[in-house]
Amino acid sequence: MTRRGGKFVVLQGRFNSCHPNKKIYTKMKLKIYLEEAYTELVHKVSWPTWKELQNSSLVVMVASLIIALIVFIMDISFENIMDFVYSLFY
Repeated sequence: MTRRGGKFVVLQGRFNSCHPNKKIYTKMKLKIYLEEAYTELVHKVSWPTWKELQNSSLVVMVASLIIALIVFIMDISFENIMDFVYSLFY
């Protein structure tokens, strides 16, 4: 936005919504983005080996089971505590 002759005028970008080549420009940007994403995923990303992937998955499964077991024990404990508290009043 800029001020010209006492009025504020909105300066429009190179490809505004009325520009006839906006669809072409958008398609070009999408194509460039997809090409760059593919190049990065294929050439720049360091993917784990199959063995590393299996080890990581095993660690996640064991950790999930341990956390689930802890939550289960806490749930049973609080249930028993609340049953005891309620039995005092009823």
